[in-house]
Amino acid sequence: MGSLKSIELFLALYASRGKSLLEDTTRDDLEAFVESEQDRGLKITSVRARLKYLFGFLRFLVEQEVIPERMLGLKIRIKVPDMLPRAMNPDDVRKLFSVIDHTRDRALILMLLRTGMRIGEALALIMNDIDIAERKIYIFEGKKNGLGRVVYLSADAVFALKRWFARRDEKKVAVFYGRGYQTLAYSSARALFTKYIGKARLERKGYTIHSLRHTFASELLNAGMRLECLQQLLGHHNTEMTRRYARLTDITREEEYFRAITMVEGGGIDGHC
Repeated sequence: MGSLKSIELFLALYASRGKSLLEDTTRDDLEAFVESEQDRGLKITSVRARLKYLFGFLRFLVEQEVIPERMLGLKIRIKVPDMLPRAMNPDDVRKLFSVIDHTRDRALILMLLRTGMRIGEALALIMNDIDIAERKIYIFEGKKNGLGRVVYLSADAVFALKRWFARRDEKKVAVFYGRGYQTLAYSSARALFTKYIGKARLERKGYTIHSLRHTFASELLNAGMRLECLQQLLGHHNTEMTRRYARLTDITREEEYFRAITMVEGGGIDGHC
């Protein structure tokens, strides 16, 4: 039953990426699957199990000669983190950005922090997806459809992107690209984030690049954003997923309690004594 569910989830994600032919499966598709399962808040053991079932499906496709055998090679083995992504505290965020001196990397990491985009969505961006003047990014769910959502850019993210745009190769289609590649790969993006986490001496905190999305969600929720609005920005299918995903701080709970209880005590709602 678990294997069937894993395959169904992968195929749904695969279709949402605008792909239909299984022979076009790449490492990025598998890494996007891991990212999506993390995004659902699954336990690490569950994510590993889902990936194991998926590799079983890939072995079947190899046997049926649908995909090449190289898909099961060492390079396609995806490592699942030892712990679920967690939100970064403000001091750690400041430490992280204090060591990022590369224009492209700063633009990418700051954009992820300020928009809550999934890393796969950010790496798939082309220049036409970003409207700097309107401070918007249009995210499409698949190459073959126009469905998706809009996220918004903070002032510091706009500044960082403008600095990168002034340096980037205009001949490249992708917003973020690597040396000799059209787009920056998942593994490269994770590696550069890990590098900066190490430089900031935060390696023991358990942060991953997906922590930027958790940080975005938690900070906006703590700042008072309605759950329904946050759900739309994150691209979640329901508010329950968003509620599990973002965490309120103790200070926010305390403020919410005293705000609500003051209203109750003042007779602001029905049912007061």
